Amino acid sequence: MSYTSAENDIAWRHWRREWSLPPDVIYLNHGSFGPAAREVQNVRHSWTDQLEAQPFDFFVRQMESELMHAAEYLGEFVGTSADNLAFVDNATTGMNIVAKSLDLKPGDEVLTTNHAYGAVLRIWRTICKQAGAKLIVHTLPDPLTDTTELVDSLFTAVTENTRLLVVDHIASPTAVIFPVAEICNRAQKKGVPVCIDGPHALAMLPLDLDALGCDYYVASGHKWLAAPFGSGFLYAHPRVQKQLEPLVISWGGSLAGAEARWQDEFHWPGTRDAAAQLTIPTAIDFLCRAGVSNFRRRSHDLAQYARYRIAEVTGLSCDLPDSPAWYGSMIALPLPAGDEPPMKKGVRDPLQGLLWKKHRIEVPVIHWHGRRMLRVSCHLYTTARDIDTLADALRDAL
Repeated sequence: MSYTSAENDIAWRHWRREWSLPPDVIYLNHGSFGPAAREVQNVRHSWTDQLEAQPFDFFVRQMESELMHAAEYLGEFVGTSADNLAFVDNATTGMNIVAKSLDLKPGDEVLTTNHAYGAVLRIWRTICKQAGAKLIVHTLPDPLTDTTELVDSLFTAVTENTRLLVVDHIASPTAVIFPVAEICNRAQKKGVPVCIDGPHALAMLPLDLDALGCDYYVASGHKWLAAPFGSGFLYAHPRVQKQLEPLVISWGGSLAGAEARWQDEFHWPGTRDAAAQLTIPTAIDFLCRAGVSNFRRRSHDLAQYARYRIAEVTGLSCDLPDSPAWYGSMIALPLPAGDEPPMKKGVRDPLQGLLWKKHRIEVPVIHWHGRRMLRVSCHLYTTARDIDTLADALRDAL
Protein backbone atom coordinates (compact mmCIF):
# COMPACT_ATOMS: atom_id res chain seq x y z
CA MET A 1 0.00 0.00 0.00
CA SER A 2 1.27 3.45 -0.88
CA TYR A 3 -1.30 5.15 1.33
CA THR A 4 0.48 7.07 4.12
CA SER A 5 -0.84 9.60 6.59
CA ALA A 6 1.91 12.12 5.85
CA GLU A 7 1.20 12.20 2.12
CA ASN A 8 -2.58 12.03 2.12
CA ASP A 9 -3.92 13.65 5.28
CA ILE A 10 -2.65 17.20 4.73
CA ALA A 11 -5.16 18.17 2.04
CA TRP A 12 -8.06 16.83 4.11
CA ARG A 13 -7.02 17.88 7.61
CA HIS A 14 -9.23 21.00 7.69
CA TRP A 15 -12.42 18.92 7.44
CA ARG A 16 -11.99 17.74 11.03
CA ARG A 17 -12.62 21.30 12.18
CA GLU A 18 -16.02 21.23 10.49
CA TRP A 19 -17.26 18.77 13.12
CA SER A 20 -17.66 19.30 16.86
CA LEU A 21 -15.93 16.02 17.74
CA PRO A 22 -13.69 16.34 20.83
CA PRO A 23 -10.04 16.65 19.78
CA ASP A 24 -8.97 13.62 21.81
CA VAL A 25 -11.57 11.28 20.27
CA ILE A 26 -10.92 9.07 17.24
CA TYR A 27 -14.40 8.49 15.86
CA LEU A 28 -14.55 5.48 13.58
CA ASN A 29 -18.24 4.73 14.11
CA HIS A 30 -20.03 7.00 11.65
CA GLY A 31 -21.89 3.92 10.46
CA SER A 32 -23.79 3.69 13.75
CA PHE A 33 -24.32 7.30 14.73
CA GLY A 34 -22.97 9.77 12.20
CA PRO A 35 -22.66 13.27 13.66
CA ALA A 36 -23.68 16.27 11.59
CA ALA A 37 -21.15 18.96 10.68
CA ARG A 38 -21.22 22.23 12.62
CA GLU A 39 -22.77 24.10 9.70
CA VAL A 40 -25.56 21.55 9.45
CA GLN A 41 -26.18 21.71 13.20
CA ASN A 42 -26.39 25.51 13.06
CA VAL A 43 -28.97 25.48 10.27
CA ARG A 44 -31.02 22.91 12.17
CA HIS A 45 -31.04 25.20 15.20
CA SER A 46 -32.13 28.11 13.03
CA TRP A 47 -35.18 26.17 11.82
CA THR A 48 -36.11 25.36 15.40
CA ASP A 49 -35.70 29.04 16.31
CA GLN A 50 -38.15 29.98 13.55
CA LEU A 51 -40.63 27.43 14.83
CA GLU A 52 -40.37 28.66 18.42
CA ALA A 53 -40.63 32.32 17.39
CA GLN A 54 -44.04 31.92 15.72
CA PRO A 55 -45.35 28.33 15.82
CA PHE A 56 -48.69 28.94 14.11
CA ASP A 57 -47.12 30.77 11.20
CA PHE A 58 -44.45 28.10 10.83
CA PHE A 59 -46.74 25.07 10.98
CA VAL A 60 -49.62 26.42 8.93
CA ARG A 61 -47.98 28.76 6.41
CA GLN A 62 -44.39 27.61 6.01
CA MET A 63 -43.69 24.00 6.95
CA GLU A 64 -45.37 22.17 4.07
CA SER A 65 -43.79 24.27 1.34
CA GLU A 66 -40.39 24.04 3.02
CA LEU A 67 -40.70 20.26 3.32
CA MET A 68 -41.58 20.11 -0.37
CA HIS A 69 -38.49 22.18 -1.18
CA ALA A 70 -36.35 19.80 0.90
CA ALA A 71 -37.96 16.80 -0.84
CA GLU A 72 -37.21 18.28 -4.26
CA TYR A 73 -33.59 18.83 -3.22
CA LEU A 74 -33.33 15.29 -1.89
CA GLY A 75 -35.10 13.85 -4.91
CA GLU A 76 -32.54 15.35 -7.25
CA PHE A 77 -29.78 13.82 -5.13
CA VAL A 78 -31.28 10.31 -5.06
CA GLY A 79 -32.80 10.20 -8.53
CA THR A 80 -36.52 10.53 -8.06
CA SER A 81 -39.37 13.03 -7.83
CA ALA A 82 -40.36 14.71 -4.58
CA ASP A 83 -43.79 13.16 -5.18
CA ASN A 84 -42.28 9.76 -4.32
CA LEU A 85 -40.64 10.78 -1.03
CA ALA A 86 -41.97 11.09 2.49
CA PHE A 87 -39.85 12.26 5.39
CA VAL A 88 -39.61 10.00 8.42
CA ASP A 89 -37.35 10.00 11.47
CA ASN A 90 -35.07 7.22 10.23
CA ALA A 91 -34.91 4.00 8.22
CA THR A 92 -36.39 2.01 11.10
CA THR A 93 -39.50 4.19 11.06
CA GLY A 94 -39.76 3.79 7.28
CA MET A 95 -39.41 0.01 7.54
CA ASN A 96 -42.15 -0.11 10.18
CA ILE A 97 -44.48 1.83 7.87
CA VAL A 98 -43.87 -0.65 5.06
CA ALA A 99 -44.29 -3.62 7.39
CA LYS A 100 -47.56 -2.44 8.93
CA SER A 101 -48.97 -1.52 5.52
CA LEU A 102 -48.34 -4.92 3.94
CA ASP A 103 -51.50 -7.02 3.87
CA LEU A 104 -50.04 -10.37 4.88
CA LYS A 105 -52.15 -13.50 5.16
CA PRO A 106 -51.47 -16.85 6.88
CA GLY A 107 -48.97 -18.80 4.81
CA ASP A 108 -47.47 -15.72 3.14
CA GLU A 109 -43.70 -15.28 3.24
CA VAL A 110 -41.37 -12.32 3.61
CA LEU A 111 -37.85 -13.08 2.42
CA THR A 112 -34.64 -11.47 3.68
CA THR A 113 -31.02 -12.55 4.25
CA ASN A 114 -28.73 -13.40 7.13
CA HIS A 115 -26.98 -10.03 6.57
CA ALA A 116 -30.09 -8.08 7.59
CA TYR A 117 -29.97 -5.54 10.42
CA GLY A 118 -31.18 -6.89 13.77
CA ALA A 119 -33.95 -4.32 14.17
CA VAL A 120 -35.23 -5.09 10.66
CA LEU A 121 -35.37 -8.80 11.47
CA ARG A 122 -37.29 -8.03 14.65
CA ILE A 123 -39.79 -5.83 12.77
CA TRP A 124 -40.59 -8.53 10.26
CA ARG A 125 -40.64 -11.37 12.78
CA THR A 126 -43.23 -9.42 14.76
CA ILE A 127 -45.38 -8.52 11.74
CA CYS A 128 -45.24 -12.03 10.29
CA LYS A 129 -46.14 -13.61 13.62
CA GLN A 130 -49.15 -11.31 13.98
CA ALA A 131 -50.36 -12.21 10.49
CA GLY A 132 -49.61 -15.94 10.65
CA ALA A 133 -47.04 -15.45 7.89
CA LYS A 134 -43.42 -16.62 7.80
CA LEU A 135 -40.16 -14.68 7.78
CA ILE A 136 -37.62 -16.55 5.69
CA VAL A 137 -34.01 -15.58 6.51
CA HIS A 138 -31.90 -16.96 3.69
CA THR A 139 -28.22 -17.72 4.33
CA LEU A 140 -26.10 -16.37 1.50
CA PRO A 141 -22.88 -18.00 0.23
CA ASP A 142 -19.84 -17.52 2.43
CA PRO A 143 -17.57 -15.94 1.47
CA LEU A 144 -19.32 -13.54 -0.89
CA THR A 145 -17.10 -13.15 -3.94
CA ASP A 146 -19.44 -13.22 -6.93
CA THR A 147 -22.54 -11.09 -7.50
CA THR A 148 -24.22 -13.62 -9.80
CA GLU A 149 -23.77 -16.33 -7.19
CA LEU A 150 -25.26 -14.02 -4.54
CA VAL A 151 -28.34 -13.19 -6.63
CA ASP A 152 -28.86 -16.77 -7.77
CA SER A 153 -28.64 -18.00 -4.19
CA LEU A 154 -31.13 -15.42 -2.94
CA PHE A 155 -33.72 -16.31 -5.56
CA THR A 156 -33.60 -20.02 -4.73
CA ALA A 157 -35.53 -18.95 -1.62
CA VAL A 158 -38.27 -17.14 -3.58
CA THR A 159 -41.49 -19.16 -3.67
CA GLU A 160 -45.05 -18.68 -4.87
CA ASN A 161 -45.80 -17.48 -1.32
CA THR A 162 -43.17 -14.70 -1.29
CA ARG A 163 -45.01 -11.40 -0.82
CA LEU A 164 -41.99 -9.15 -0.27
CA LEU A 165 -38.22 -9.30 -0.59
CA VAL A 166 -36.41 -7.16 2.01
CA VAL A 167 -32.76 -6.65 1.12
CA ASP A 168 -29.93 -4.42 2.27
CA HIS A 169 -28.24 -1.98 -0.04
CA ILE A 170 -25.24 -2.02 2.30
CA ALA A 171 -25.42 -4.53 5.13
CA SER A 172 -24.92 -3.08 8.60
CA PRO A 173 -23.03 -5.96 10.30
CA THR A 174 -20.84 -6.97 7.35
CA ALA A 175 -20.62 -3.67 5.36
CA VAL A 176 -21.18 -5.62 2.12
CA ILE A 177 -22.60 -3.70 -0.84
CA PHE A 178 -25.43 -5.74 -2.34
CA PRO A 179 -26.12 -5.82 -6.10
CA VAL A 180 -29.57 -4.28 -5.63
CA ALA A 181 -30.06 -3.37 -9.31
CA GLU A 182 -29.68 -7.01 -10.32
CA ILE A 183 -31.90 -8.12 -7.43
CA CYS A 184 -34.66 -5.66 -8.37
CA ASN A 185 -34.47 -6.66 -12.03
CA ARG A 186 -34.82 -10.35 -11.17
CA ALA A 187 -37.63 -9.64 -8.69
CA GLN A 188 -39.61 -7.63 -11.24
CA LYS A 189 -39.50 -10.55 -13.66
CA LYS A 190 -40.94 -12.77 -10.93
CA GLY A 191 -43.50 -10.21 -9.80
CA VAL A 192 -42.04 -9.96 -6.29
CA PRO A 193 -42.11 -6.49 -4.61
CA VAL A 194 -38.80 -5.28 -3.14
CA CYS A 195 -38.09 -3.14 -0.09
CA ILE A 196 -34.48 -1.93 0.17
CA ASP A 197 -32.99 -1.09 3.55
CA GLY A 198 -30.59 1.68 2.53
CA PRO A 199 -29.42 3.85 5.45
CA HIS A 200 -25.74 3.26 4.66
CA ALA A 201 -26.06 3.81 0.92
CA LEU A 202 -27.35 7.39 1.05
CA ALA A 203 -24.30 9.51 0.00
CA MET A 204 -21.88 6.58 0.20
CA LEU A 205 -23.12 5.36 -3.19
CA PRO A 206 -24.77 7.04 -6.16
CA LEU A 207 -28.54 6.52 -6.05
CA ASP A 208 -31.04 6.53 -8.88
CA LEU A 209 -34.22 5.27 -7.25
CA ASP A 210 -36.44 5.60 -10.30
CA ALA A 211 -34.03 3.54 -12.40
CA LEU A 212 -33.63 0.99 -9.61
CA GLY A 213 -37.29 0.05 -9.83
CA CYS A 214 -37.79 -1.05 -6.22
CA ASP A 215 -41.17 -0.65 -4.53
CA TYR A 216 -39.84 0.84 -1.28
CA TYR A 217 -36.54 2.32 -0.16
CA VAL A 218 -35.82 3.49 3.39
CA ALA A 219 -32.80 5.50 4.54
CA SER A 220 -31.40 7.60 7.37
CA GLY A 221 -29.82 10.99 6.68
CA HIS A 222 -27.66 10.85 9.81
CA LYS A 223 -25.48 8.14 8.33
CA TRP A 224 -23.17 9.04 5.43
CA LEU A 225 -25.03 12.16 4.33
CA ALA A 226 -24.14 13.55 7.78
CA ALA A 227 -27.54 15.20 8.09
CA PRO A 228 -29.10 15.63 11.55
CA PHE A 229 -30.58 12.80 13.58
CA GLY A 230 -34.25 12.49 12.62
CA SER A 231 -33.74 13.12 8.90
CA GLY A 232 -34.80 9.86 7.30
CA PHE A 233 -36.95 9.22 4.24
CA LEU A 234 -39.24 6.63 2.74
CA TYR A 235 -39.36 6.24 -1.04
CA ALA A 236 -42.51 4.64 -2.39
CA HIS A 237 -43.06 3.83 -6.05
CA PRO A 238 -46.33 5.31 -7.35
CA ARG A 239 -47.79 1.80 -7.67
CA VAL A 240 -47.68 1.29 -3.87
CA GLN A 241 -48.19 4.76 -2.42
CA LYS A 242 -51.93 4.34 -1.79
CA GLN A 243 -51.27 1.18 0.21
CA LEU A 244 -49.15 2.92 2.85
CA GLU A 245 -50.67 3.60 6.24
CA PRO A 246 -49.25 5.87 8.96
CA LEU A 247 -47.95 4.56 12.26
CA VAL A 248 -49.59 7.55 13.96
CA ILE A 249 -53.09 8.61 12.93
CA SER A 250 -53.60 12.36 12.97
CA TRP A 251 -55.57 14.79 10.78
CA GLY A 252 -54.33 13.18 7.58
CA GLY A 253 -54.44 16.30 5.45
CA SER A 254 -52.74 19.57 4.64
CA LEU A 255 -52.59 22.12 7.45
CA ALA A 256 -52.29 24.83 4.82
CA GLY A 257 -55.37 23.65 2.97
CA ALA A 258 -53.44 22.38 -0.05
CA GLU A 259 -54.56 19.48 -2.21
CA ALA A 260 -54.16 16.17 -0.38
CA ARG A 261 -50.99 14.15 -0.98
CA TRP A 262 -50.03 10.69 0.29
CA GLN A 263 -47.19 12.25 2.29
CA ASP A 264 -49.65 14.23 4.46
CA GLU A 265 -50.21 11.21 6.71
CA PHE A 266 -46.49 11.07 7.50
CA HIS A 267 -45.52 14.74 7.55
CA TRP A 268 -48.09 15.69 10.17
CA PRO A 269 -48.27 12.98 12.88
CA GLY A 270 -49.12 15.74 15.36
CA THR A 271 -47.08 18.64 16.66
CA ARG A 272 -43.36 18.06 16.11
CA ASP A 273 -40.18 19.82 15.12
CA ALA A 274 -39.32 19.10 11.46
CA ALA A 275 -35.98 20.96 11.65
CA ALA A 276 -33.86 17.85 10.99
CA GLN A 277 -35.67 17.08 7.74
CA LEU A 278 -35.64 20.71 6.62
CA THR A 279 -31.85 20.70 7.02
CA ILE A 280 -31.27 17.93 4.47
CA PRO A 281 -30.52 20.43 1.64
CA THR A 282 -27.80 21.99 3.80
CA ALA A 283 -26.23 18.57 4.40
CA ILE A 284 -26.28 17.82 0.67
CA ASP A 285 -24.66 21.19 -0.11
CA PHE A 286 -22.02 20.59 2.56
CA LEU A 287 -21.05 17.24 1.09
CA CYS A 288 -21.10 18.64 -2.44
CA ARG A 289 -18.57 21.31 -1.46
CA ALA A 290 -16.13 18.54 -0.64
CA GLY A 291 -17.09 16.85 -3.91
CA VAL A 292 -19.27 13.78 -3.51
CA SER A 293 -17.05 11.65 -5.74
CA ASN A 294 -13.98 12.90 -3.85
CA PHE A 295 -15.64 11.96 -0.55
CA ARG A 296 -16.45 8.47 -1.81
CA ARG A 297 -12.96 7.89 -3.17
CA ARG A 298 -11.23 9.26 -0.08
CA SER A 299 -13.38 7.34 2.43
CA HIS A 300 -13.02 4.09 0.47
CA ASP A 301 -9.24 4.56 0.34
CA LEU A 302 -9.23 4.93 4.12
CA ALA A 303 -11.39 1.82 4.57
CA GLN A 304 -9.00 -0.03 2.28
CA TYR A 305 -6.05 1.26 4.31
CA ALA A 306 -7.76 -0.03 7.47
CA ARG A 307 -8.22 -3.40 5.77
CA TYR A 308 -4.47 -3.82 5.33
CA ARG A 309 -3.28 -2.19 8.55
CA ILE A 310 -5.60 -4.28 10.73
CA ALA A 311 -4.66 -7.45 8.85
CA GLU A 312 -1.02 -6.72 9.68
CA VAL A 313 -1.96 -6.76 13.36
CA THR A 314 -4.36 -9.71 13.46
CA GLY A 315 -2.88 -11.89 10.72
CA LEU A 316 -6.43 -12.37 9.46
CA SER A 317 -7.42 -11.41 5.92
CA CYS A 318 -10.81 -10.11 4.84
CA ASP A 319 -12.63 -12.47 2.47
CA LEU A 320 -14.51 -9.68 0.71
CA PRO A 321 -13.13 -8.80 -2.75
CA ASP A 322 -10.93 -5.71 -2.53
CA SER A 323 -13.10 -3.50 -4.71
CA PRO A 324 -15.38 -0.45 -4.26
CA ALA A 325 -18.07 -2.63 -5.83
CA TRP A 326 -18.12 -4.66 -2.59
CA TYR A 327 -17.40 -2.10 0.14
CA GLY A 328 -17.32 1.67 0.33
CA SER A 329 -16.65 3.97 3.29
CA MET A 330 -17.07 1.19 5.84
CA ILE A 331 -15.55 -2.25 6.22
CA ALA A 332 -15.94 -5.14 8.67
CA LEU A 333 -12.61 -6.81 9.44
CA PRO A 334 -12.10 -10.21 11.09
CA LEU A 335 -10.76 -10.37 14.64
CA PRO A 336 -9.40 -13.32 16.63
CA ALA A 337 -12.14 -15.23 18.39
CA GLY A 338 -13.07 -13.86 21.79
CA ASP A 339 -15.67 -14.46 24.45
CA GLU A 340 -19.16 -13.84 23.11
CA PRO A 341 -20.59 -10.83 24.96
CA PRO A 342 -23.62 -11.51 27.18
CA MET A 343 -26.89 -11.43 25.28
CA LYS A 344 -28.08 -8.32 27.04
CA LYS A 345 -28.98 -4.94 25.66
CA GLY A 346 -26.28 -2.33 26.06
CA VAL A 347 -23.48 -4.86 26.64
CA ARG A 348 -20.58 -4.64 24.20
CA ASP A 349 -17.51 -6.72 23.48
CA PRO A 350 -14.79 -6.02 26.08
CA LEU A 351 -12.37 -5.04 23.30
CA GLN A 352 -14.69 -2.24 22.22
CA GLY A 353 -14.76 -0.93 25.78
CA LEU A 354 -10.98 -1.19 26.11
CA LEU A 355 -10.32 0.75 22.91
CA TRP A 356 -12.57 3.51 24.18
CA LYS A 357 -11.41 3.68 27.78
CA LYS A 358 -7.69 3.40 27.11
CA HIS A 359 -7.32 5.04 23.70
CA ARG A 360 -10.49 7.13 23.18
CA ILE A 361 -11.21 5.23 19.99
CA GLU A 362 -14.89 4.77 19.16
CA VAL A 363 -15.22 1.72 16.92
CA PRO A 364 -17.73 -1.16 17.18
CA VAL A 365 -16.82 -4.82 17.61
CA ILE A 366 -19.50 -6.85 15.84
CA HIS A 367 -20.53 -10.41 16.67
CA TRP A 368 -22.27 -11.91 13.64
CA HIS A 369 -23.11 -15.60 13.22
CA GLY A 370 -20.11 -16.77 15.19
CA ARG A 371 -17.73 -14.21 13.73
CA ARG A 372 -16.03 -11.39 15.61
CA MET A 373 -15.35 -8.32 13.49
CA LEU A 374 -14.10 -4.76 13.81
CA ARG A 375 -16.29 -2.43 11.73
CA VAL A 376 -14.37 0.68 10.69
CA SER A 377 -16.24 3.70 9.28
CA CYS A 378 -14.52 6.60 7.52
CA HIS A 379 -15.78 10.07 6.69
CA LEU A 380 -14.34 13.47 5.75
CA TYR A 381 -12.95 14.01 9.24
CA THR A 382 -11.14 10.64 9.29
CA THR A 383 -7.39 10.49 8.68
CA ALA A 384 -4.95 7.72 7.93
CA ARG A 385 -3.29 8.62 11.21
CA ASP A 386 -6.55 7.64 12.94
CA ILE A 387 -6.26 4.22 11.30
CA ASP A 388 -2.62 3.94 12.36
CA THR A 389 -3.60 4.77 15.95
CA LEU A 390 -6.32 2.13 15.84
CA ALA A 391 -3.87 -0.47 14.53
CA ASP A 392 -1.35 0.35 17.28
CA ALA A 393 -4.04 0.24 19.97
CA LEU A 394 -5.35 -3.05 18.64
CA ARG A 395 -1.87 -4.55 18.68
CA ASP A 396 -1.54 -3.48 22.31
CA ALA A 397 -4.96 -4.89 23.20
CA LEU A 398 -4.47 -8.24 21.50
